[in-house]
Amino acid sequence: MSDEVLTAFDALFELTTRLGESMRADLGAHGLNPARAEVLLVLHRRGPVVQRELSQILRVTPRHVTGLVDTLAEQGWVARTPHPSDRRAVLVGLTDAGTAQATEMHRRRAEAARAWLGDVDPADLTTFRTVLGQVLDRLGSSGER
Repeated sequence: MSDEVLTAFDALFELTTRLGESMRADLGAHGLNPARAEVLLVLHRRGPVVQRELSQILRVTPRHVTGLVDTLAEQGWVARTPHPSDRRAVLVGLTDAGTAQATEMHRRRAEAARAWLGDVDPADLTTFRTVLGQVLDRLGSSGER
């Protein structure tokens, strides 16, 4: 393995560490953690879904989704409603407060992207995205990338 590969890997590790710290601090200030925020963002993109589908999208167990949804419901960001065509199923969807929170999360994400990457040359960004795509492909499909 070349020093260049190891140096690039170390820089990627540093980036993920800093990005994770920044994300946890931002989400924590709003009463969220990454897992709960991901639920809000998935529901914001897809609309209401049954919990089993949500567990498949998030790639976690149905039991874990139940805990996430319980907490988000207690916080007033999601609500469970009867499925319109399957009386055994329950849909999970955003409340008005959850929609507002997800919209604000998107705004803060765009603000962070501008702060971190806004002055990077577009050609360099294209190369960066290409390389990251290759790395992510090696790690396997992320489903919602």
